[in-house]
Amino acid sequence: MIPVEIIGVVSKPFALMIRLYANISAGHIIVLSLISLIFIFKSIAIAPVSVAFVLFMDVLELLVGFLQAFIFTMLTALFIGTAVQEHH
Repeated sequence: MIPVEIIGVVSKPFALMIRLYANISAGHIIVLSLISLIFIFKSIAIAPVSVAFVLFMDVLELLVGFLQAFIFTMLTALFIGTAVQEHH
């Protein structure tokens, strides 16, 4: 049972890092695809709409990044706190 607990303690922070990375990179991919719409349609009419969506996604991505970083920090502190034994 001890090896399973050790694997759990080590793998939880890595799982949180992967989740944080995936959420942040997903926002970048969406922004890149919205910018590429301008070049796909080759039209100046689509540019203001695309730029408006990109600005909205940038703000949303910033909010999600801060929220995910906060959750990552809190859960990592919680996991480390439960893994460390108190000395009486």
